[in-house]
Amino acid sequence: MHQTPIHRPLEVQTTDDGSATLFVPELDEHYHSVKGAYTEALHIYRDCAYQYAAERSPSSPLRLLEIGFGTGLNAAVTAMAATPEHPLHYITLEKYPVSPALVGQLGYNAFVDESLFSAIHAAPWEQPSPITPHFVIEKRCCDLLTAPLPTDIDIVYFDAFAPEKQPEMWSAPIFARLYQAMRPGAILTTYCAKGVIRRLLQSTGFTVERLAGPIGGKREILRATKNETE
Repeated sequence: MHQTPIHRPLEVQTTDDGSATLFVPELDEHYHSVKGAYTEALHIYRDCAYQYAAERSPSSPLRLLEIGFGTGLNAAVTAMAATPEHPLHYITLEKYPVSPALVGQLGYNAFVDESLFSAIHAAPWEQPSPITPHFVIEKRCCDLLTAPLPTDIDIVYFDAFAPEKQPEMWSAPIFARLYQAMRPGAILTTYCAKGVIRRLLQSTGFTVERLAGPIGGKREILRATKNETE
């Protein structure tokens, strides 16, 4: 069922690599790392997840689930990397869509393809929309806590707000649902490398590895892999 978008007050702020992020005064939380929004999107999500999965997979379509569409930056850098050998169906869940006026203030045209970024934001919600011949986006306005999840997922970008801000998003039931939605061998990446989150992912059934974080940013990130035999 379509959910009416909910909006909250947001402020545009500049991160250390020159790219913008959004600040949520209500939560005292940023959408991206203040050390570099663009750098974070490239390293944690595009490189350590999409490109890693593409290198491990035979030439075939991939299905990606993003938890938190936010500014659309992760989607844009991934769309730019998508290839004909690994066309991508990118499904993204967002409870609080950002207004077009605020998106226009982000200035991401200095970092990503402007026409592609605009097309991603112009794509209608609740239906698959081809952006390039090998990148389809499906934006769903919904709450992860209650929404049904897509199945046969190869990659998960887990980009929810920090556990101390939204602990309900980082729970055993959520990770169990994601695990069931993923194909054997599928991967999940997240910026959060807290020990409690690593152990929670492991208890769900994932094999978890700690990877170096983005240059100038967090020291470590996590990548979790679902058992190949399940």
